[in-house]
Amino acid sequence: IEEVNMFTNQGTVIHFNNPKVQASLAANTFTITGHAETKQLTEMLPSILNQLGADSLTSLRRLAEALPKQYLVENFDEASKNEAN
Repeated sequence: IEEVNMFTNQGTVIHFNNPKVQASLAANTFTITGHAETKQLTEMLPSILNQLGADSLTSLRRLAEALPKQYLVENFDEASKNEAN
């Protein structure tokens, strides 16, 4: 196992890189050990998208909607033409 990511309700991810994983199937228990880092969900994008469940995707959508909108203020086509000359 290369990595383990645990998603919290606060929009953070507990990330283990190259963890040691042990399992007791009879007890339905898994143990993850190693160096853990707490990261913001946005720090893990886009590589983490395929691991997100419905709740996490909804949280990510709310986070994106809360960010200020970025508006283009220049005509980039004109600037590109000027650079070519």
